[in-house]
Amino acid sequence: MAASELAPLVKTGGLGDVLGALPRALKQTGVDVAVILPAFAALKQSGREFEPTAWEISVPVSSRVVQATVLHTELDGGVPLYCIDADPYFDRPGLYGEGGSDYADNCERFVFFSRAVLEVLRRLGTPDLLHVHDWQAALAPVFLRADAGRYPDLAAVRTVMTVHNLGYQGRFWKHDWHLLNLDWRHFTFLGLEFYDDINFLKGGLLFADAITTVSPTYAREIQTPEHGYGLDGVLRQRAGVLTGILNGVDYGEWDPRHDRHIAASYSSEDLTGKQQCKAALQAAMGLHVDPDATLLGVVSRLAEQKGLDLLEQIVPRLLQRAVQLVVLGSGDSRLEAAFRALSAAHPGRMATRIEFDNRVAHQIEAGSDVFLMPSRYEPCGLNQMYSVRYGTVPVVRATGGLADSIVDVDEAPGYGTGFKFGPASGEALLQAIDRAFALKRDELEWRAVMKRGMQADFSWARAALQYRTLYDRITGSA
Repeated sequence: MAASELAPLVKTGGLGDVLGALPRALKQTGVDVAVILPAFAALKQSGREFEPTAWEISVPVSSRVVQATVLHTELDGGVPLYCIDADPYFDRPGLYGEGGSDYADNCERFVFFSRAVLEVLRRLGTPDLLHVHDWQAALAPVFLRADAGRYPDLAAVRTVMTVHNLGYQGRFWKHDWHLLNLDWRHFTFLGLEFYDDINFLKGGLLFADAITTVSPTYAREIQTPEHGYGLDGVLRQRAGVLTGILNGVDYGEWDPRHDRHIAASYSSEDLTGKQQCKAALQAAMGLHVDPDATLLGVVSRLAEQKGLDLLEQIVPRLLQRAVQLVVLGSGDSRLEAAFRALSAAHPGRMATRIEFDNRVAHQIEAGSDVFLMPSRYEPCGLNQMYSVRYGTVPVVRATGGLADSIVDVDEAPGYGTGFKFGPASGEALLQAIDRAFALKRDELEWRAVMKRGMQADFSWARAALQYRTLYDRITGSA
């Protein structure tokens, strides 16, 4: 696998979570897996011990040849991690930029990384398959096929390209084309050209043997103009090799039976500790400690993509009910200011923390009655899967992985695990929350919904078996 993030060593989002868990789960299915990452400064400063390998690699970038070394460590579960160490490109404070701005040479940095991945493959002894993640590694399948004369020894390697969020594509101006060392015939609308720019992700989508994304519904959505970000035509063209595989949850980290961050442990068999978690969360966030108030939780990037503007619209009406609201996250400065102001206007009823704190995130999952995820689009989402494990009933918009992982209580009586709504509007969100309130009055039925969610299986073992099946198919091992 080749990617740019791996939790907990280096992470900005869900990509890091996947790389932190999926390789280990794959190894447990019998896949001999290794991971290749850039040796970012943050990675080398993570406290992990890295050993230098004897590998010196030479990577063509435009008319130059860039030298690099490779570091090695072993991840939990015995998964080898190889880090490409090239000071001019990766020894910087940020991964992709600083101060809200991307690094000006990101095109060159990740051209280098994608070619360097292929050099590491040679040292590893020509594996059966290369699985790349997102735009940062998307050029590796391109170079493998479009520049095949340079890599004759890797001709048998099959490739998988995973899209974690189609909104991030790696677009750069065409005057950087020389960095790729590819013929100009590949810079057309049938190749890597995209509105007169170079598009790394488009290249990966066109040249990989198989494409996956992080939920079945998102795999369908990205083939439409609404969610395709200009690449829907490419994805429809390659629909025959596109698969949606729902991400998994690391239950070693997210399970109320042994969560070290929460006030009391509990399980679907004994929910006593959940009330203690609720009281502790209320006290910690400055809310009235009231067991009867329905506590709504949000852990999210504060952005319109996450639908937080829809929540903002309804907060005054929402707080007319017997509810409390706690929000944890950061992002858009306007939304940050709006949620701060709403909390100040409703002391004891609403609390906002403008930050990301993993410990508090766990406490909100455990202490809330209801979890809100009104995303406009959500490739997979993890918090709704965390929520059901914690007996916290989710209210989600029916999009992407939210649609795939939550069963609506009213649509499937006796099977439901939460509440879904369709239109991206504050009114539709409020109606879904009101459906949750109505059900919560029936304590027995509410507990039944909680318990069904807590017993659902979103483990990485399930996802890893689906990836294993895909690997077997494209390598001819099936």
